[in-house]
Amino acid sequence: MKWAHLHLALNHVPVLGTFFLLVLFVIGMIRRREEIKRLSLWGFFILAIFSLGLKYTGELALNALKDVSWIDVSIAQKHGDAAGRAVIGTVLLGIMAAGDLFLSKKVRATVPWLNGIILVTAVATFILMVITANLGGDIRHTEIRAPISRDAGR
Repeated sequence: MKWAHLHLALNHVPVLGTFFLLVLFVIGMIRRREEIKRLSLWGFFILAIFSLGLKYTGELALNALKDVSWIDVSIAQKHGDAAGRAVIGTVLLGIMAAGDLFLSKKVRATVPWLNGIILVTAVATFILMVITANLGGDIRHTEIRAPISRDAGR
């Protein structure tokens, strides 16, 4: 399997993972279910580690494809820059989740003020992930780069 293939196969995990873990975390907060919140916190922590690896596969994929004729390196670099910001968000989210799990270990209840910060960070991270995914799609899918004029081709 080539790096580009591996990157494409795995790149949906952080986007969808952030979304589903965010939903799970909100459900845990609304229902005041510590086990649901803790499950999502573990998920955020694991997702942070996974996202670091995925960023690495993206860099390897770009290096492998930089000489092919169809790739616009500037678009790939925009995607890579956005991915860097998204990974920073994911890592911060993972660190906060680990902190919440550590602080709540003794009392078996997550920390309310930290939960609020995690919620805001998870929303921001999801937005960064969506931006990154959209820019990644721009690399190969020219049809999503810009609106197509109805007069194009006439």
